[in-house]
Amino acid sequence: MVRRGRVELRRIEDRTSRQVRFSKRRSGLFKKAFELALLCDAEVALLVFSPAGKLYEYSSSLSIEGTYDRYQQFAGAVRNTYQGGASTSNDEDPSNLQSRLREITAWSVHNNADNADASNLEKLEKLLTDAKRALAKQNSNRSATGENSNGPTGEGGNA
Repeated sequence: MVRRGRVELRRIEDRTSRQVRFSKRRSGLFKKAFELALLCDAEVALLVFSPAGKLYEYSSSLSIEGTYDRYQQFAGAVRNTYQGGASTSNDEDPSNLQSRLREITAWSVHNNADNADASNLEKLEKLLTDAKRALAKQNSNRSATGENSNGPTGEGGNA
């Protein structure tokens, strides 16, 4: 039996081959996430966006939103521990979330992530980071006021 050897990690240029590899790797990743949750009793949430922008998700708990909320609480506690209680957020207005999401949508309409250069991908990363911060701030404000904090996609989690 011949061993396959190590796969060279670089972008697959052929679009069909890239899609096939994405599908197989995605399936394997979701299988491993399921196994980790089952065998080790771990709480696992996994989000994958395809190159076409389609969302694939897995959660070992009832909802990804619940796991994400738990992550936010943990990350906030760790951040406060290392910074003496100071917050690192940009003190953005939570109402900016809608504008941040519009910026991300506009970026994705005008750019193709498969063909984007590093600077364009860095811009997308900044947009996503800013939107995440705005969402976290909005969720923390809702928690402080006692409002219901369902995720931005509501029930089901598919956008």
